Amino acid sequence: MRPLVAVDWGTSALRAARIAPDGAVLEERASTRGILGVPAGGFPAVLAETCGEWLGDAVALCLVSGMAGSRQGWREAPYLACPAGFPELAGGLLWIEQGRIALVPGLSCEADGVPDVIRGEEVQVFGALDLLQRDEGTFVLPGTHSKWVQVRDGRVQSFATFMTGEVYALLRQHSILARMMPPQDDPHDDEAFVRGVRHAQEARGLLHGAFSARTLALFDRMPAAALPSYLSGLVIGEELRMREDAAGPVVLVGSPGLTQRYGLALHALDREARSIGAEATWRGLWALARTLEE
Repeated sequence: MRPLVAVDWGTSALRAARIAPDGAVLEERASTRGILGVPAGGFPAVLAETCGEWLGDAVALCLVSGMAGSRQGWREAPYLACPAGFPELAGGLLWIEQGRIALVPGLSCEADGVPDVIRGEEVQVFGALDLLQRDEGTFVLPGTHSKWVQVRDGRVQSFATFMTGEVYALLRQHSILARMMPPQDDPHDDEAFVRGVRHAQEARGLLHGAFSARTLALFDRMPAAALPSYLSGLVIGEELRMREDAAGPVVLVGSPGLTQRYGLALHALDREARSIGAEATWRGLWALARTLEE
């Protein structure tokens, strides 16, 4: 198998790794040059600046996942319809330089007549599958736009997006609730967070439940320093409430801070979960590269 230059190119950041034929990560690099910081026509230069000498290897393959393949990125790699697995992903690669540099397509699905999309998270899911040696399960990728992905027979069957992180930021910074909270978040308060998670189940809706962050402060039943953690619990708890139908254990994929928080919330609701970190991206791109040579 060829050496791999794996690139995760998001909206605000760029990560890259040099991966050996056996899947070992030899070196990693990070940059703040996300797609929003790249001028028109500037993607080849930024890639060369970040990992040019890695690409100097004449046989190296470079696979780029994430928002670089979006309409606002390098070039648009069209979404693939679900269900989709490694063969579909490999067949849908958009080659920038044939046989050398390719953009990984995202996935799309439909629910209730409305489309949903993921771009970049599909690679993490396939990496988690490969790491766990599994071909099915429920995978949750927390973030600004949290994704719940259902996999069966090694293929993504469907997924759903929740704007949890973005809604938290809006409520935390721009709503009436922000006036009750300190300017900066204090260290995370697990007790307040779990209380928010549980209240979300009782309130049965964030439009009602979110107001409790104001009234608890008004009646001095929660200190201001704990309110951000409580609000985080409310919005994550609302997300979990809306996925009560997801049976069985959940695999959390993402940064330690977010997966730990989601794990705490799931545990509070007596639901099983395990976590996988950022290595899922590199494993997913390596497994995709392996598929190309099979």
